[in-house]
Amino acid sequence: MQTMTTLLRGAIGTAALLTLPYVHGQSSPSMTDIQIDANTVEAHVHPEIYGHFAEHLGRCIYGGIWVGEDSDIPNTNGIRNDVVQALRDLDIPVLRWPGGCFADEYHWRDGIGPREERPAMINTHWGGVTENNHFGTHEFMELCEQLDTDAYVAGNLGSGTIQEMMNWVEYMTSDADSPMANLRRENGRDEPWDVQYFGVGNESWGCGGSMRPEYYADVYRRYNTFVKDYGDHIYRIACGANGDDLNWTDVMMDRAGRNMDGLSLHYYTLPTGNWGDKGPATGFGEDAWMSTLNNALRMDEILTNHSAVMDKYDPDKKVGLIVDEWGVWTNVEPGTNPGFLYQQNSLRDALVAALHFNIFHKHADRVRMANIAQTVNVLQAMLLTDGPKMVKTPTYWVFEMYKVHQDEDLLGLELDSPEYEHNGQSIPQVSATATRNPETGVIHVSLVNTSPEQATKIAAKLEGFEGKTVKNGRILTADAIDAHNTFDDPEHVQPKPFSAVTLEDHELALTLPAKSIVVLELHP
Repeated sequence: MQTMTTLLRGAIGTAALLTLPYVHGQSSPSMTDIQIDANTVEAHVHPEIYGHFAEHLGRCIYGGIWVGEDSDIPNTNGIRNDVVQALRDLDIPVLRWPGGCFADEYHWRDGIGPREERPAMINTHWGGVTENNHFGTHEFMELCEQLDTDAYVAGNLGSGTIQEMMNWVEYMTSDADSPMANLRRENGRDEPWDVQYFGVGNESWGCGGSMRPEYYADVYRRYNTFVKDYGDHIYRIACGANGDDLNWTDVMMDRAGRNMDGLSLHYYTLPTGNWGDKGPATGFGEDAWMSTLNNALRMDEILTNHSAVMDKYDPDKKVGLIVDEWGVWTNVEPGTNPGFLYQQNSLRDALVAALHFNIFHKHADRVRMANIAQTVNVLQAMLLTDGPKMVKTPTYWVFEMYKVHQDEDLLGLELDSPEYEHNGQSIPQVSATATRNPETGVIHVSLVNTSPEQATKIAAKLEGFEGKTVKNGRILTADAIDAHNTFDDPEHVQPKPFSAVTLEDHELALTLPAKSIVVLELHP
């Protein structure tokens, strides 16, 4: 097997190897060299990179988050307690709502006031179901308060008016004696909410209006003018590109870059790369395993290219790149409403999430936020629910393991990884990232082995770090590449302690099992 050097940060180094037994049936371990330079801080890992997205789509809101105050499912003010507690355990930094495509058909005044008096609407994008608007602005902000998370509200540019958007911002954030603020008070909320992020439209190139970038740039500038700051500055996010559409980014930065704080980007990982038949969420073979991980790794190239375009207009990186929709998109589960986008979640999805986080870290100088699609019961969800039952997915556990990287400094790292090869395709077998807590000096190292069968010996040399102890090592892996959790077996895939590691003379050594994610905590 040939070795390919994958440059991430820093300089190449070698380290002593720790020889450990590998799982029976696997081929002999390969060898991976890593050098971590604790003297070099490349960027700061913004907590918002670990953001989430909850759209009025399928059973994400209704049944997944909102059950109503009269439900037998334990809830607080209509929001189910088990979901809130599970999400709180992830230290969610920001939550995006109400869409997605739904946002550009959502009229916020339909979702305020007594619930029994709120008008219903048809959710034309997602299943053609009736939306009763019982979960609106007050309920969403209540959810954010229960989660102790920041709010990212997506405004209706596609079918809404400037006046409507302006009034919504006033309703949520103004403490003045004004019509909208007084209407909020009449509906039971005296103090304004702190809305940190506001999106001026969504996917305006598609479901948000089928616009050209030149046209949207002008419309964005017009609408954005009326997103007023009544208190703290609202971070304004413009609709960005779909995948590798660099022209959209170029036009937006040229014509509206000075009018925005952030520019969004959407990229989904399709196992097959074919929107007509994306492939199943489970029951797949190694061909689909490889193609999915390969497609996921395209995020690195996409971010590199968009960042280069943004650098032309914004060399100081004042405008953040906001990856507010990402994740695995497969065919829906058989027998479910195709408009609900309900899919299972396997170990493969967990590796996709970990690979994305390592990539987001690498681009943390430009990427200020990312929001996985979506939080509950939709696409690559954290949680699945069935009535009163709830299960945490393998992707949930990656967020839980990786939360240690939030708000830490990205360290210089270079990786010399062997290749994982299958059916004419090859990708690096190992992905890695390292961050340091600026207050405690603790370093967190996360490793991903993309090979479904071959372990690898990790030899990591640490420069500028007098490490002595490895604590709280954890591993996420499973017996099968499509292993997943069900309501009957909710703990089949979950993290376990990992202690087969040494740290001596500035060298970290371990054997990283096949198809696994490992997170280590190095103490000075």
